[in-house]
Amino acid sequence: MAKKRSKRYIEAEKLVDKKKDYSLKEAVAVLKKMSQTKFNQTVGLSFNLNVDPKKSDQLVRGTVSLPHGSGKSVRVAVFCKGEEEKSAKAAGADIIGGLELIEKVAAGFMDFDAAVATPDIMKDLSRLGKVLGPKGLMPSPKTGTVTVNVGQAVKDIKGGKIEFKTDKQAGLHVGIGKINFLESQIVENASKVIEAIQQARPQTVKGVFIKSASIYGSMSPGMRLAL
Repeated sequence: MAKKRSKRYIEAEKLVDKKKDYSLKEAVAVLKKMSQTKFNQTVGLSFNLNVDPKKSDQLVRGTVSLPHGSGKSVRVAVFCKGEEEKSAKAAGADIIGGLELIEKVAAGFMDFDAAVATPDIMKDLSRLGKVLGPKGLMPSPKTGTVTVNVGQAVKDIKGGKIEFKTDKQAGLHVGIGKINFLESQIVENASKVIEAIQQARPQTVKGVFIKSASIYGSMSPGMRLAL
């Protein structure tokens, strides 16, 4: 059954030329025209990549720091012991703990948006792989979230550092800001994400890497981008 669209969404669709590939600047200008709600929509980018998600050497994953932040408050959990707890607290971590926090998460606690851990606790934390992994919350050295410098990692995440990763359909979706940002801020955030994804291209990929890309608002139709 087709999803019923709101009257406002249908009106917004009229502003989109579905046959056109938009420049980033053009697309953001149209998105801003569409935004007639009091709700501060999230602006996102969606990519269809020429990779095989079943092959480990074609997994596209990385981090990027948004120049103007993500526009949302991020709750960061830090899994650590001893002195590092002080560093995490000073950096503004929302939840801090060692083995007791691991037990709490194992029991169902998930009130955080990002997680950081020190290397010495990863052996204990690894048992939460099936809990945190599917939600994209498992700390990893590849994304800088397993580190001895948890304070800096927390500051980076709070300041707009985000992770990206391909899904099982070779798609990649990432929020890049809010609709109340200036057009120039959305464009700069989007440009930074596109650049990071292009740089994360696996060496084994042949031909075109980004098959298609679009920008959208969480309550607005998307537009194909000319990259």
